Amino acid sequence: MSIPIIILLIFLGIVLFLIEFLLVPGITVAGIGGGILLIGSIIMAYHYHGATVGNYVLLGTLVLSFITLYFALKSKTWKSIMLKTTVDGKVNVIADEKHNLKPGDTGETVSRLNPIGKVRIDGFFYEAKSLDKYIDQHTMVEVVKVLPSQIIVKPKTT
Repeated sequence: MSIPIIILLIFLGIVLFLIEFLLVPGITVAGIGGGILLIGSIIMAYHYHGATVGNYVLLGTLVLSFITLYFALKSKTWKSIMLKTTVDGKVNVIADEKHNLKPGDTGETVSRLNPIGKVRIDGFFYEAKSLDKYIDQHTMVEVVKVLPSQIIVKPKTT
């Protein structure tokens, strides 16, 4: 086995390890393949070229791996593909300024409340829970209780 092939296998192993560390976290095929390529190339260097060349290949592989990992993690090039925005929205938060719901407000069911479904109150759509029974679609409902993340409704009595 020639030295250029061993060096190529080492570079492929390092690339697979970078893919494992930076793109596909966890133990995946990339990490296992990278480990096999690195260990296999070092073993081939010892087997085909002797202990001296094997020791140089082992030392070179360790140094090159640490240098590559250091620059890959310190590099600002990864910032160009990273998500920079923050998500400041809230899910299922009803008690805020634009949604001034209170007990006694009325609306209509958009879907069947079985016991949870969609209702429209004052032009806004909410997920609501029926107080005690199923409520069919297009039924007028009345708000019983407004919790921070849930609305409790009952059928409106006329």
